[in-house]
Amino acid sequence: MQGARPFFTSAQWPRHTLWVGEDTSTAQRSRWPTAAVFKHPVMSIVDNRKAWHDYFIEEKYEAGLALEGWEAKAIRAGRVQLKEAYVVLKGEEVWLIGCHITPLSTASTHIHPDPTRSRKCLLHGNEIATLIGKVERAGYTLVPLDLHYSRGRIKLEVGLARGKKQHDKREAEKEREWQREKQRLLRHDQKRGN
Repeated sequence: MQGARPFFTSAQWPRHTLWVGEDTSTAQRSRWPTAAVFKHPVMSIVDNRKAWHDYFIEEKYEAGLALEGWEAKAIRAGRVQLKEAYVVLKGEEVWLIGCHITPLSTASTHIHPDPTRSRKCLLHGNEIATLIGKVERAGYTLVPLDLHYSRGRIKLEVGLARGKKQHDKREAEKEREWQREKQRLLRHDQKRGN
């Protein structure tokens, strides 16, 4: 056997592919991918918009979930809610509590599904240690931001957050309203000019 050859040719490899930590200038120069990971598209299942309204999100972490079979099927059918859910630290583990997954009517008869059971979040040890330090010492809280597919697996995006005061919420609402008004004025001016 001669030297190791890649399983693809340069004609098969898309030129527009970007790698993690790589900008467009590097992507155009490099011909073959290194050990970097391909950025897979992320398909959102459900968002927790209330978290963005009530908290300042400082950092985000992607966690796997320990799910039962009926839960995975129900999530794929879109029968999940994160509105009342929250994330807590119990010992050295991260848990998702209050996430409501409505079981499918076709679920097996020998399983008695609990829609709001606590579900373990799967993170690396160093990520858990960082979260423990920031939550216990710095006064942060953990909130579930969204549930999405990543490489065909169901993942939870956990946000390290600080709570907003009422005046912060009003300020954010005013900023949103101003952005909408600005866009409306720009569209109105463009119609008038044409």
